[in-house]
Amino acid sequence: MTSHSESELAYLSIEQAGRLLRRREISPLDLVNASLARIERWNPSHYAFLTVLADEARKQARLTEREIRRGGARGPLHGIPISLKDNFWTRGIRTTAGSKILADFVPDSDSDVARLLASAGAILLGKTNMHEFAYGITGENPHYGSSRNPWARERIPGGSSGGSAVAVGSGMGFASVGTDTGGSIRIPSALCGIVGLKPTFGLISTAGVVPLGTTFDHAGPIARSVADACILLEAIAGKYPRGEAPPDHRKLRKNRPRRFRIGVPKEFFFERLDGEVRRLVEAAAKKFESLGARVEEVSLPRLTGAIDQATYAVVAEASAYHESQGYYPARAAEYGDDVRGHLEWGHKLLAVDYLGALPRRREIADDFEAAFEDVDIILAPTSPIPAPRIGEKEVHPPGERETTVRAELLRLTRPANVTGFPAISIPCGFTREGLPVGLQLLGPRWGEARLLAVALAYEEATEWHERHPDLS
Repeated sequence: MTSHSESELAYLSIEQAGRLLRRREISPLDLVNASLARIERWNPSHYAFLTVLADEARKQARLTEREIRRGGARGPLHGIPISLKDNFWTRGIRTTAGSKILADFVPDSDSDVARLLASAGAILLGKTNMHEFAYGITGENPHYGSSRNPWARERIPGGSSGGSAVAVGSGMGFASVGTDTGGSIRIPSALCGIVGLKPTFGLISTAGVVPLGTTFDHAGPIARSVADACILLEAIAGKYPRGEAPPDHRKLRKNRPRRFRIGVPKEFFFERLDGEVRRLVEAAAKKFESLGARVEEVSLPRLTGAIDQATYAVVAEASAYHESQGYYPARAAEYGDDVRGHLEWGHKLLAVDYLGALPRRREIADDFEAAFEDVDIILAPTSPIPAPRIGEKEVHPPGERETTVRAELLRLTRPANVTGFPAISIPCGFTREGLPVGLQLLGPRWGEARLLAVALAYEEATEWHERHPDLS
């Protein structure tokens, strides 16, 4: 076998690693050992993992190598080390959901996602840190330690899938699966300089996932490239409706559209942006024009007035779940302050608030559907600001009064959860301080194939995805 350094192996794409495995230039154990070496070195300072399965992963790698040698390769994920956010049930493996309440919970069955990944031959390295019960957006966790951004340790990675984004962005594994209820895949992916896909609502099963808001929860891939996100999606996605084409990583480049229409919203998405975020996202729109896209303005007239009320529903759903499990208010003292505060708010919401959210969700979806009659993809920032510092509670958007970090980070990602439309965050540059900025692309329902192809076209025309953080 050819000799490769740890960092060379750790930052291979899934596509590259798969080719080397098939040629027997490397083994699954080489990949696992490279990932585990980085976990051992960097997890104590970056808090990406809550549970590391070193012995189990090495054992699985040896079994996988024998399977591949016998010609039993199962697909592109066979032998690839990955992680799972710690709200996915894993049989016989602790699943905390980042909480003190579930600190000793060991499921007796797998989530659908865990089962499908195992069937695809992926090797589970461990379970990643997360904002408690997925009910937060910073990745700060009072029980297990706050995950730290690989580009700047004093800054948040975003959440709630922050540990997954840190693990992938720092080479502690090749990909992860997170959950996204208001932006929890896309925000940490943007702040950590990687790719995060929230697919169409219902495409990936959330059975066996500790829920936040059942009509908002999505599961999806976190990876270092668009093609790798597509590979992960193929392994865990359910069936597409008749007439809708599922994505295929082998065809993304071939199916890249020569002409396509990009919509830039005139309302909501480009308000109150950090100056460097605006500059980089507008540069990305110009890059799309050079790739053959027609970039035009689209209108989402009811979004600004409806989005806050529309998301009351997730607050009510979260509180209802915690009450149904006997967690809240019976064990209120065991929650972190921020999560307990959200649950108290949800406990006080009235039925009229929840019912009032439903027509607002429909209005927003109708406006997006009307826009998608004129364009293929809608372009926007993922986050209006770069990664804030850990412990920072408020930010001051341009031209506005101070607002909370939570509200600002969630502002541009919530619409895709309200509507259930697919959305992807891809890197589009770095601030002068060296912090990543994410570009958000939104597509119509079941439109992942086109969305991923357009994202790949941008990725291959830029070099942002090739940069890796210096963790030293």
